[in-house]
Amino acid sequence: MTMRNRRAVLSAIAATATLTLTLAACGQNGEGGKDEKKGSAKGSTVGIAMPTKSSERWIADGNNVVKSLKAKGYKTKLVFGEDDPDQQVSQIENMITQGVSALVVAAIDNKSLNNVLQEAADAKIPVIAYDRLILDSKNVDYYATFDNEKVGELQATSLIEKIGLTSGKKGPFNLELFAGSNDDNNTKYFFNGAMKVLQPYIDKKQLVVKSRQTKLNQVTTLRWDGATAQKRMDDILTSAYAKDRVDAVLSPYDGISIGIISALKSDGYGSAGKPLPPVSGQDAEVASVKSIIAGEQYSTVYKDTRELAKRAVTMVDDVLNDKKPETNDDKTYDNGAKVVPAYLLEPVAVTKENYEKTLVDGGYYTRKDLGLK
Repeated sequence: MTMRNRRAVLSAIAATATLTLTLAACGQNGEGGKDEKKGSAKGSTVGIAMPTKSSERWIADGNNVVKSLKAKGYKTKLVFGEDDPDQQVSQIENMITQGVSALVVAAIDNKSLNNVLQEAADAKIPVIAYDRLILDSKNVDYYATFDNEKVGELQATSLIEKIGLTSGKKGPFNLELFAGSNDDNNTKYFFNGAMKVLQPYIDKKQLVVKSRQTKLNQVTTLRWDGATAQKRMDDILTSAYAKDRVDAVLSPYDGISIGIISALKSDGYGSAGKPLPPVSGQDAEVASVKSIIAGEQYSTVYKDTRELAKRAVTMVDDVLNDKKPETNDDKTYDNGAKVVPAYLLEPVAVTKENYEKTLVDGGYYTRKDLGLK
């Protein structure tokens, strides 16, 4: 072999080695190395686990999170657990296996996700709890929600204002209490906020709970189910109101409110001689806003889920780009394993007097959505 040929061979070997190293490096990033996992390059996939499609609220939340993520350049994988905790766990496991860069999770059962979130942590996948705090797991990075105690305060305040306690009436007025699902951590915050307003009137006997069901564990509604609430209201009317009338009902959620109102109407409420009592709610769902317009449900609490989605997505984007997300409550939300840093948005009480300004003018619904001309 001539010297010239030997130099050519050595040069080719060196070039091949360099190309091999370059391809190996590219292959490492392509397999989800640190840069992709951290999301420094847009285009990585974020997994979104929502509780159910049976509530229009969660469908809207899922769609809003997807829209906000895509606007920032991310791909998405959206799943609904249909109120089955085991199904939600399986869905999250699948998304981890598929290599998502982050998870946004609205838990069905706040205590069922410990093991699967450990799998996420082992895969270095950050987790944002969405609206519902996930309990007993150190692997929850941040929490995006509304001021849940204030939600309860707004619900209760709407009732006592309507029946006149804040304007000087003394009562006594008959009140019944409903709460959300016992496996949702928000339930206690809603209820505690409401009772902060109602308990002083109960203590002074200006409000009377004739069913005597006043403790949280007596008034919860599994899976926030309207039919379950309707049956319980039927039972209360039969056992405690043979001779008396209900003057107000604390309801934590619009789907529950619809069930309560159905029970009341079946018992003759809603006529000129027996008007419906004020019933509170939450989430400003279309059916309940229409009910408010029609003079049936009295109030709901509006939570702009568009803003909640943006906040959760900002948290995702910050974490994936090694930034510390903005929070405004780093003390309240202890999940049993850690205090989860949170960002709380402001809820708004809605009645017939302000629904148009709040919901229509604000672009949350159109007049057509609400059956208006």
